[in-house]
Amino acid sequence: MGIFDKFKTKNPVEPEGQKKAPEKAIEKTTEKKKPEAKVKTESKAAKEAEKTVKKPAAGSDKIKGKTTQSYRILVKPLVTEKASSLGTLNKYIFAVNPKMNKIEVKKAIRTVYNVEPLKVNISNFSGKNVRYGRIYGKTKGWKKAIVTLKPGDKIEVYEGV
Repeated sequence: MGIFDKFKTKNPVEPEGQKKAPEKAIEKTTEKKKPEAKVKTESKAAKEAEKTVKKPAAGSDKIKGKTTQSYRILVKPLVTEKASSLGTLNKYIFAVNPKMNKIEVKKAIRTVYNVEPLKVNISNFSGKNVRYGRIYGKTKGWKKAIVTLKPGDKIEVYEGV
């Protein structure tokens, strides 16, 4: 007797003269499925409600094009004289990860600041050659993004500076 014999179903001993038909064959012949008619009881109001789909609010998480990795995309906002003068034109400047593109920067701005950017311009800056005594080296390259917003939108970047 094996360990798994306990779990097997035991068939009663059948006399040799009497043989039963297989159970599967009996089930197939006795049960015939009849197609059921579908009854539609939906009202016109219910159909109209399905047609009108509500758009999510600007700050909700269901907006298409949001990202959860925004802390890796936006490095820091740049606070300079040029950046503050562009603020009057609804343009904001950010240092971004050099591997990111315009689309990813736009998604990160949507996520962090809950505003819809109209346009994103990106500039690459290569590292400069530097020398410290006898040692030569190169500074790190970086990427700058200029984000243009709608006339009514605003990002509170320069408030704490």
